[in-house]
Amino acid sequence: MILGTTEMANQEEAEIQISELDLLSSMFPYEEEFAVTDQLALAELKHYVENESAEMPSSKVQFILNIKAEVPNASMVEFSMACALPFKYPTVLPEITVRSSLLSRSQQILLNSDLKTYLMQNFSGEPCMLNAREWVKDHAAAYIDKDLSSSSMTASDATQSQVTTFTRLWIYSHHIYNKQKRKNIIDWAKELSLSGFCMPGKPGVVCVEGLQSSCEEFWSRVRRLTWKRILIRHREDVSLEGGGHAEIQKQRKFPTLEEKCFDAHGARGNHMDLGQLYHFLEEKGCADIFQMYFGVEGH
Repeated sequence: MILGTTEMANQEEAEIQISELDLLSSMFPYEEEFAVTDQLALAELKHYVENESAEMPSSKVQFILNIKAEVPNASMVEFSMACALPFKYPTVLPEITVRSSLLSRSQQILLNSDLKTYLMQNFSGEPCMLNAREWVKDHAAAYIDKDLSSSSMTASDATQSQVTTFTRLWIYSHHIYNKQKRKNIIDWAKELSLSGFCMPGKPGVVCVEGLQSSCEEFWSRVRRLTWKRILIRHREDVSLEGGGHAEIQKQRKFPTLEEKCFDAHGARGNHMDLGQLYHFLEEKGCADIFQMYFGVEGH
């Protein structure tokens, strides 16, 4: 099969992404430093690189880099970089959002905008994740003390330019039986203002929706628990201009997060009726998700 120039370029970009991700995972072997949040996208990207006839991946690889930086007169502060590699990266810049609980909203916006400028000026067209991480490690702490009230960018400007992202995560687990885990899922969702549902049993299905940062916090807590197997099967992101409370509520498909049990059967009463799950998803306008989980059409 002869590849066109576009496919060749895409293939090359995908190879660069894979080798950069491999480098990151060898440099930061611990999950608390570097973690791919969408394993499915990574598997698709690898498959695309290894098979010339493979289709372009359907979603971009997303990962988190956590960095501890020293703050003058304080202990270490953790910064989290939520990153996504667009298909054309490194021809285009990576998407990076740096967060820390100690940053005000306007400090965070300024920090992210300065990081973007730095990457644009120095690394256009080159892999730059390590350089971005270094820059955050060296510069991010300084933004915590920045007084932005007198700066040209007032907090209200910052709020207007901030685009809020609404996220829905579809999580698959080999099984969910443990009562404490089930309680954690419900309690954490409530604490983080997330809605959705949790279907315990084998397999276990969890859906959470709400602000992107809250969904990412929920996932980072859940995945630290001990599981036989757990992964994000699908992720939906919607950018909301302005992103007020009403906008977010409008996107929700579930009112709160509750546990859903569908006619358990089996020796331990742990196998759910997947037909009922399908109808429940269909009612919520999410029937296509069923196929992503189970690889079969519902009925």
